[in-house]
Amino acid sequence: MSDPAPRRKRLPVRWLTLAEVVGLVAVVIAGLGYWDSHRERSFEERERAAVQREQKAEARREAQQGALKQTFLMTGTPESSGERLRLTAVHPEQVIQTQAITFPGALRVDPVQSTGNPRVEARRLEGGLAKALRALGDDKKTEGRVPMGVVTVFIEDGQTKTDRAIYLLGYSLDSRVLRPDRMELQGMSLVRRGVNGDLQAAVDALWPKADPRR
Repeated sequence: MSDPAPRRKRLPVRWLTLAEVVGLVAVVIAGLGYWDSHRERSFEERERAAVQREQKAEARREAQQGALKQTFLMTGTPESSGERLRLTAVHPEQVIQTQAITFPGALRVDPVQSTGNPRVEARRLEGGLAKALRALGDDKKTEGRVPMGVVTVFIEDGQTKTDRAIYLLGYSLDSRVLRPDRMELQGMSLVRRGVNGDLQAAVDALWPKADPRR
């Protein structure tokens, strides 16, 4: 008869001392505190980044609004069935004082000078335009565009400023017997702002290229 198998010895059970328990709890609390502090710091960094992004976006918006405010732009509104075009600034805080408008030399039209009542009148252009179109062989055309240079003196925020620009003047022509075709002004569009040098030469360079059908 064989001997019974030897019994395994049990490892002695060691209970943690109070000091060790306190130390373990302290480590756990420190770990939780570090995690909470890291989470809070990450949240604050995200919040700070979001605020900075919003501040930059606001600065860009203000810069764009400032640039738009400084930009001088006009629109033309036809009056009296197109007999004249009333010119007004897009921004109401910009008050037009005087204007000098020049047309292509081929039209042989005197520059238009206005004070406090900016406008373009079709009757000033009809005869000269008819001759210029005839010289180009386009006397049968019924509509087109004429470049014009505009020097505007205006007031903004109490300061007097000057804008030099080129616009395209849209028109249509109605045939008349024994008289030049009746010119009806339709509106205008901006070609270029901040024109330096000889404005008349810049306008002449666009005639007759301003008409897209040429």
